[in-house]
Order: sequence, then C-alpha cells, then structure tokens
Amino acid sequence: MTITVDLNADMGESFGPWVMGNDAALLEVISSANVACGKHAGDPLVMAKTIAAAKVKGVAVGAHPGFDDLQGFGRRDVHLPSDELAALVQYQVGAFAAMAAGQGVPVAHLKLHGAMANMAARDQAMAEVCYRAALQVIPDLRLFVIAGTAQQRAAAALGATYSAEIFADRAYQDDATLVPRSRPGAVLHDPEEVAQRVLAMVQAGCVIAQSGARVNVPVDTICLHGDTPGAVQMAKAVRQKLSDAKILICSPQN
Repeated sequence: MTITVDLNADMGESFGPWVMGNDAALLEVISSANVACGKHAGDPLVMAKTIAAAKVKGVAVGAHPGFDDLQGFGRRDVHLPSDELAALVQYQVGAFAAMAAGQGVPVAHLKLHGAMANMAARDQAMAEVCYRAALQVIPDLRLFVIAGTAQQRAAAALGATYSAEIFADRAYQDDATLVPRSRPGAVLHDPEEVAQRVLAMVQAGCVIAQSGARVNVPVDTICLHGDTPGAVQMAKAVRQKLSDAKILICSPQN
C-alpha cells in the first residue's frame, strides 16, 4: 500500500522590510503552508503575498495563529483567561480567512504556533479552547495537531477533522512532546540525518525520541521549519528521501 504524507512549513513570518526565511524556495518543496496571522509574526501585506505565492505553486494554505508577541516571535509562554485566548485565536483565524478569500483560496487547515502550540500540547483544556474558537469561525476546518499529545486528544474530543504532525528538525521527549529549545540537541541541523530520521518515523508510524524510545502515533504531516539555518536544504533532503522511498507527498485535501 502506498504511504501518503504531507510536508508543511511555517511561513509568512516576515514583517514589513524585515525578512524571515526563504518562503519562495520552500514553496517549491512543501504541500501545505502555515501562514502567520500578524500577531507573533507577519503583517497583512505579507499574509496576502504569501497566500498568493502558495496559490501559484498549488500549495494548500492554513492559518498559523500565535500569541501577541512580536518581540518574542511567539515563543514565550503567555497565560490568558479562556475567553481572551479564544478571542485571540478567532481574531487571527478571521483575519486569515478574509485574506485567503481575497485571493480566492480556501482555508485548508489551522496549526497553532510556538508557545501557544507547546502549551496546548501539554494542556488538553487549553487546546480545546483554541480549537473550539477556530471551529466557530470555520466549522469544517482541519486541525494540524502535534501527534500523540493533548492537541490530538482535544481534536478527537471535539470530533474535529485533524492531521497528526511530526517535526523533521526537532528532537522529541519520551512522551512525544518536543525537547525545549533551551536544551542541547533540541533542534537538528544535518540535512541527511534529518531526512533519514523522518523516513524512519514515517515508515514505522511513530516518533523516535531523543533517548531512542519509540512512541506509536499517526504520522500524517511533517513540519519543516522555515526559520532555521539550512531550512531549504533540509526540506529538499527530506522530500528527496521520501520520494526515493516511493512515499507520495500531497496535502491532506488532495
């Protein structure tokens, strides 16, 4: 049976004249784009241009909301009351939906960013607040959830359609959560190592932790971070490795 997997990347994270990542090059490799919604990164023009560029390449686009934290790039924990968190997510999903409609492109999915995502991966109640808020804006929205975490449990509890995500360039802990960036070895940089590791996880249907432990989880989509050094080379190596293994790469909507 043919294995099918999606390759996604976070993008649209530039702000005015400040450029973050090489979105144009990544769009040649990926099948789904998670576009920043203007709070942790991005701005209206960057959103519009990113969506338009993805449309040209046939790449599905999704909303990528995060905390209102431009200075910290959305990677600092922020503790909000549930109603404020829900409003923050809805605000960003609504803005993204409007920008996508302006380009004549459907909103394919939602993926939480940075600290918001990591906190929701540990806290099912928080994840449900975020996801419920987004689904109130777009009821049939697909959720990209970190595989094997409270995010996945929250999506299942809400009866939502979801794709389980693993990370190409991030190390895992034994509970399938990510090793914090502050710890040694949290971010991987060697393209061949990353590509071989991704292939092993896709073929085995599991995440392989930093300790070598294996956690059985669905592997539907693979995140390739666009803001890390050598991101484009890493993305190309992953795609080539998967293609060589006859694994079909496409967005969940195709």
